[in-house]
Amino acid sequence: MTAELVRGQNHLLDRTRVEIRVAAGGPVVAGVTLGDAQGRLSGVEAVAHPGAPRRTGIEVPRQAAAEHRIAVDLDALPAAVHRVSVLLALPSTTGALPTFGAAAAPAVAVTGLDGSALARYTLTGLDAESAVVAVELYRRQGAWKVRAVGQGYAGGLPAMLHDQGLPQAAELAAEIEQAVGLGQARAVPAPAPVAAGRSERPVTGPAAPPAGDRPSPAPRTTSDDPAASAPGAGAAHRAGPTAEQTAASETGAASPATGPVDYRHPRRRSTPTPPDPAPSPAATPSAPATVPAAATAPAEADGPAQPVAGDAAGWSMEERLYNQVWGMFEDLARSVAAYRSAADFAASRMEQELDEALADPRNRLGTAGDVARATARDRHATLVTQARAALDRDLGQLVAESQVVEPALPPAFARWDSPVWHGYQAPQERPMALRLGDLHLPEVLDLRIPMLVRLPLERGLWIDSGPAALVHGGPDPEREVGRRELGSALTDGPPDEAELGRLAMETAVAIAARLLAVHPPGDFAVQVIDPAGTAAPALAPLVESGALPALPVPGAQGVASVLEGLTRRVDLVQMAVRHRAADSLPPDLDPAEQLLIVHDFPHGFDDRSLTRLRYLADEGPAVGVHLLMVADRARTREYGPVLDPLWRSLLRITPVPDAHLADPWVGHAWTYEPPLAPAGSQVVRQVLGQLAAARRTP
Repeated sequence: MTAELVRGQNHLLDRTRVEIRVAAGGPVVAGVTLGDAQGRLSGVEAVAHPGAPRRTGIEVPRQAAAEHRIAVDLDALPAAVHRVSVLLALPSTTGALPTFGAAAAPAVAVTGLDGSALARYTLTGLDAESAVVAVELYRRQGAWKVRAVGQGYAGGLPAMLHDQGLPQAAELAAEIEQAVGLGQARAVPAPAPVAAGRSERPVTGPAAPPAGDRPSPAPRTTSDDPAASAPGAGAAHRAGPTAEQTAASETGAASPATGPVDYRHPRRRSTPTPPDPAPSPAATPSAPATVPAAATAPAEADGPAQPVAGDAAGWSMEERLYNQVWGMFEDLARSVAAYRSAADFAASRMEQELDEALADPRNRLGTAGDVARATARDRHATLVTQARAALDRDLGQLVAESQVVEPALPPAFARWDSPVWHGYQAPQERPMALRLGDLHLPEVLDLRIPMLVRLPLERGLWIDSGPAALVHGGPDPEREVGRRELGSALTDGPPDEAELGRLAMETAVAIAARLLAVHPPGDFAVQVIDPAGTAAPALAPLVESGALPALPVPGAQGVASVLEGLTRRVDLVQMAVRHRAADSLPPDLDPAEQLLIVHDFPHGFDDRSLTRLRYLADEGPAVGVHLLMVADRARTREYGPVLDPLWRSLLRITPVPDAHLADPWVGHAWTYEPPLAPAGSQVVRQVLGQLAAARRTP
């Protein structure tokens, strides 16, 4: 159970490798100091900050951001370190918050590497402070504890560092500000479209993500439904642009000013970090910006390193692959954003030049007008061609990386058509994430980015079986290509309501099968509500393998029975966790995590059942009860706003390819494809059969 701390309260940590997650109302700088038993610092080497993000056992983010992840390995700390203090400070950049009192109170959570929260602390009561010691991890009698501190400093970083006994406090504070100002960044909040080129990849984590400052991104939907969000559980903070890149994009020189994707960035361990290229001069209205030869010569001479699966940072190969996948997501988003920004700039500049050239009525007709139009259009075509060339170069390398990474993914991250499933064996422990489908952008149709969400699921899922799943985003040939790649054959033309319902339920079963397959035998179970009894064909693989003991009981009686049992389970487990009495649970209580699939909602639900369903959606995930809705929201309009909180709490996905997911970083509309098995494949039944055999083996 998560400990909710108040100022001065402490809590015993049951592990030594943890993450510290920070969420603030605006960009903040995060750092860590390593003090002795009295909290005094030995020198500047005892401070991890954006200019020096790595110390033994510690890694902090490299830029100001609204959300951070700090990796801590307490066992790796020097013996002289007894206190690990987490510092938050407001940057002095333009537009930054003046004081902590000007925004929502920051919150800090200490979590395990699997994303499970151990302790939380919200720093309330801050006012004129611009720096604060949020929490500290301290050693006491051989054990580590976390204490909620919340000590603020109106004097900012210098005052805070001086208070910890650092003589060079002012100099170090200036160094930290300089590092942030130079854009040595892992993440920044929602930047404008930026230049192409690969940024430094943050280290991960969840609903994101483990050692570092990358969580699993949680794109939002572009529809009017605020509930429909997507890939990766949790708020996202992406690798942001450097100051030079932002300036270049603002002048329209984004695409031409950047070089090819370079795999030799700081998170790659196979090659040294290349020096940052000099800022490119801004483009002028008469000519596009260019890059000095010295800035591109090394990359052209040496060429980018070959992609390697699992070369991102992380504690394990699984975590490194997870980080690499989300790095690819961010790189694709960045490159496409740079291309679109450059194309928009080229179009706007062409319009501006035409307006200026033709402002004089005497130039609107005749040779002068024709020359002005031709010149403006040629310059526009040149800029767009340069931007597309840079994009194609980046996309080629990302495709090459995808071709290396995809075959190396473990079952939890792999597509159903991956050969890894042919060698499937029941796992001994739960993975850190699960693949819920694929994402791609229209600029490159053959590059699919796995959509990974952290486990355990922190929110329920909603598979939209209504007509909105078809019309969202309008007709798109690209979506038709994706539809033909679905595991289930579709009829010619858009699927009708019945076919949509069938596809939605097949998607639900495919997700349930994945969840069962990636958990140790007996650690995960599935229950189904199907009041009309129409889901039997889709549920056949679950019933045949024994994952579902029998088809669900139809009617209101079946609905009430399942909901009553799961509500009882949530209540009992909550009480057991609250009172630390897990041994007192009834023997008939199934300790496995539960996935409840609700089909044909709200048919068969009365007011009591609706209340229980909302209760399970709110309270269930924390104690291992997860909700998967297969429903058309339009059919619940008669309930008015009563069910709005339910829809907002669920992650909306669709049973057919649809461009309805938007990342909060650059706002791209990503096309989502559901995780269905190939047409005619028996892989789902085979995996469930092997899992059933593993359950029977003593």
